Amino acid sequence: MRVCMLAYSFYESDTRILQYTTALTERGVTVDVIALRKEGTPAFEVLNGVSVYRIQSRRVNERGQIAYVIRIFRFLLIAAFILTKKHFSKRYDVIHVHSVPDFLVFAALVPKLLGARLILDIHDILPEFYASKFGVSSASRLFKLLVMTEKISSAFSDHVIIANDLWHGRLISRSVSQDKCTTVRNYPDARLFCSRPAPHKNGTFLILYPGTLNMHQGLDVAIRAFAKVRPEMPNSEFHIYGEGPTKPALVQLTHDLGLNGRVIFHNLLPVRAIAEVMARADLAVVPKRASSSFGNEAASTKIMEFMSLGVPIVASRTKIDTFYHDDSMVKFVESENESELANAILLLWRNPELRQQLVINACGYVKQNNWDQKKLEYLSLVDSLVSARCRPAGSGRAEKHFVASADHGTAASTSSERTPTSAAQLSPPGRCDLHG
Repeated sequence: MRVCMLAYSFYESDTRILQYTTALTERGVTVDVIALRKEGTPAFEVLNGVSVYRIQSRRVNERGQIAYVIRIFRFLLIAAFILTKKHFSKRYDVIHVHSVPDFLVFAALVPKLLGARLILDIHDILPEFYASKFGVSSASRLFKLLVMTEKISSAFSDHVIIANDLWHGRLISRSVSQDKCTTVRNYPDARLFCSRPAPHKNGTFLILYPGTLNMHQGLDVAIRAFAKVRPEMPNSEFHIYGEGPTKPALVQLTHDLGLNGRVIFHNLLPVRAIAEVMARADLAVVPKRASSSFGNEAASTKIMEFMSLGVPIVASRTKIDTFYHDDSMVKFVESENESELANAILLLWRNPELRQQLVINACGYVKQNNWDQKKLEYLSLVDSLVSARCRPAGSGRAEKHFVASADHGTAASTSSERTPTSAAQLSPPGRCDLHG
């Protein structure tokens, strides 16, 4: 089997795509990836058996709609040419396209016409994402155009994957039938985000945020909250890893509040490197804006990553994060309330027992909800699409999921995704061990 992944993202930093490619290559599938090129990386590279073609460079600094759209359309045209050329020589069985944007699926027009099966994987639901990024109203013509694009792109695809259950409901209500749509959440890579020896401490209480720096992420709120706790936490530092359009403003805010040397900015790192950095944190902050429709409904991958590493979390009370998690595993605070966030940081700093209890409960949740269980459904989906393509006409449509072949076992139940585990059921306190 041959599969191509197409994504307007940096492959080496995208956990979701890395998990798909790893699951496929472990089964002996030939996998190519067409993606963006980060400064300092080669145009072509083989990583763990995956051929990675980086066809366009990008700095995540778009502040206007025109610059953002021009870069995406340029990527679409280059990707369409390269994908078509490679399909004639390799004949891909499945092309797995990652959104945003949804219309990137049309780069696979020629391969689809020649028999390739097409998966559209919606990481971030595009109309709400665009509205949040550029302040577009949901009543605007542009928002409605993006919804229409979502519908057309979904119809063109053979199957649609969506990143959380709230968006699954939204998608099937406006763009795709339920039997053509599957939810696959963003799960941590258990080989990277796992139990490890407690990091050496130098006396600094390290608060950490890793991820994109967009307005809906609420980093300005977190910086102001840190300014409030700084006098009482003299040995604390707040480290921010990432890139994005709000970074210059956040750097300026840090300077204005006199936090230089206490709030420290770092570049975006590959997944393996950021996992090591995250494991050294004493506390994680995820301060998303619930007032943003996108921020309120976009599930934060870093929450489960920190859970897997045994790092306690303080997070904004958003619709999606309270859908999957509760106060026994995450310290929730009111979104955009810098005073409440500051108080929560102080509370957890002063109370190591509370931090440890959050870690214990979170670890139990991650043990029941992880990629090792969900990947079997993904592999079965790929199998079913290829099988349906090969069936003679009139032999009946393929099942959405069928029993996995002997080489990758039987899919496990994921009914526990919203059910926390009590501390009594768990292993002794410590870093989270998914294999315990």
